[in-house]
Amino acid sequence: MTRRRCSWATSEPELTYHDREWGRPTKDEHRLFESLVLEGAQAGLSWNTILRKRDGYRKAFASFDPAKVARFSTARINALVKDPAIVRHKQKIQSAVANAKAFLVVQTEFGSFARYLKSDAGVSPDALSKDLRSRGFNFVGPTIARAFMQAIGMIDDHEPGCWRYKAKGRP
Repeated sequence: MTRRRCSWATSEPELTYHDREWGRPTKDEHRLFESLVLEGAQAGLSWNTILRKRDGYRKAFASFDPAKVARFSTARINALVKDPAIVRHKQKIQSAVANAKAFLVVQTEFGSFARYLKSDAGVSPDALSKDLRSRGFNFVGPTIARAFMQAIGMIDDHEPGCWRYKAKGRP
């Protein structure tokens, strides 16, 4: 029996990502940082492109350990610009490093990034985007903030008819 899914999940690796991860709430700090980096990298590209490069990102970005990424040197950034396993966009790579530094500051201030997301900053994509930018994050406009919130389960946007869809007021 074939499960009906959201219309954007049409082939691998989107199907597996949709079924196993997208929209599932998480408090895992590395997964939160990974989602933030990947959503920023996706700007202007297809999500399928990013998912196909995900293993390359994991290797290039120290398994999405924000403490390690925050220490990336200019030489490491320049080397990543030449890495075909990721999107070779210098500003996006620099953004991931800057975001790692800001992520660590937020963790210190709130005890975790997950706790920060439960604050007033996480009430809407616009509010989250504005607050993240005020804290020094890049590539976190409202569209990216919304996609991030969807990916980590803060917003449930599974389509009616999708096997993971939950109507409002139903479990």
